[in-house]
Amino acid sequence: MSLPLVEPDLGLLREGRVLIDVRAPVEFAQGSLPGAVNLPLMDDAERHQVGIAYKQQGQAAAIALGERLVSGGLKAARVAAWRRLVEAHPDALIFCFRGGLRSRLAQQWLCETGIDRPRIRGGWKAMRQALCARIDAAAEQPLLVVGGLTGCAKTSLIQALDHGLDLEGCARHKGSAFGRHPLPAPSQIDFEHAMGRRLLELPGPVVVEDESRHIGAANIPLTFWRAMQMAPRVRVEMPLDWRLAQIHKDYIDDLWAVYRHHCGEWLGWALMRKQLALSLMRLKKRLGSARLARLQRLQALAFREHERGNRQAHEAWLAPLLTEYYDPMYRYQLEKHDDQRFLHVGDWESCLQAARDWGQSVPRAGRPATAPA
Repeated sequence: MSLPLVEPDLGLLREGRVLIDVRAPVEFAQGSLPGAVNLPLMDDAERHQVGIAYKQQGQAAAIALGERLVSGGLKAARVAAWRRLVEAHPDALIFCFRGGLRSRLAQQWLCETGIDRPRIRGGWKAMRQALCARIDAAAEQPLLVVGGLTGCAKTSLIQALDHGLDLEGCARHKGSAFGRHPLPAPSQIDFEHAMGRRLLELPGPVVVEDESRHIGAANIPLTFWRAMQMAPRVRVEMPLDWRLAQIHKDYIDDLWAVYRHHCGEWLGWALMRKQLALSLMRLKKRLGSARLARLQRLQALAFREHERGNRQAHEAWLAPLLTEYYDPMYRYQLEKHDDQRFLHVGDWESCLQAARDWGQSVPRAGRPATAPA
């Protein structure tokens, strides 16, 4: 039976096509493609058994075992799940690891019910290679880095730009000891794929925030990280009270909104308090025992006041966190890298305009190739 194929073109992701990932759940958890829905041909245990058969007895025996394991009502249920998704998204595509046996079998079973959908040639592996190539290509594009003290709303500035790449958004982490997001962080693969997906929209200049290579559990790909180190910079400078209001929004208001939405009032409050307390504890080595104990007391008092309706009480521990920890650390890094080239230093609005002006002034490359040959 001849079953249709489509090439591993990143335009499929730009179009927002729904993708049916028929790999096992454990593979999906390690990293999939943007827009993918996991409707596996085999579950983890079934895949494990078939893998052993493949190694010990060869491909034919593995296929035969797979057909025995996924048969009858189990097969019907999995085909029905694929049918429901295709009926909701008629342009959906199918893929597995290399675009071979599993996706072809899923195609065949769907075809037997009257539904004909293509699979991606080369599967997950080919699409991943194309996404990683896109990141490497972006390292050759004009790049601008936005720096500044903690609380200068650098991420908001990136998000306000048409040519901004929000690395912290891709990592689902704010890039600091207090940056963990309440929702699970993406795998390294999913972080890279989110980067690559955003870069499909940015064939010309790219603006990113000044980051260490590690953003939470994610690592910026080395070629792109090296390009960031060589790129020109702008530096945002804002007064302490402005920055204090910003980190209050980031560390307290926004965090509480997410926890309350996903966990409810009581559990969300308890989890937020726990996260902020643990975040402070992680700074023990840098703060020293005495300063840590002082900030812990102030934090505990702030939460009690917050429960009484005084949200501003958090400034009692957030202000010294800025002035005694974050600011000295940032100034040390500036002195350590005094060769950095700043195109502009100014307030938030002027840096936003400088980044826009820079984006208009640098040469724009043509839209990059969507997939390697």
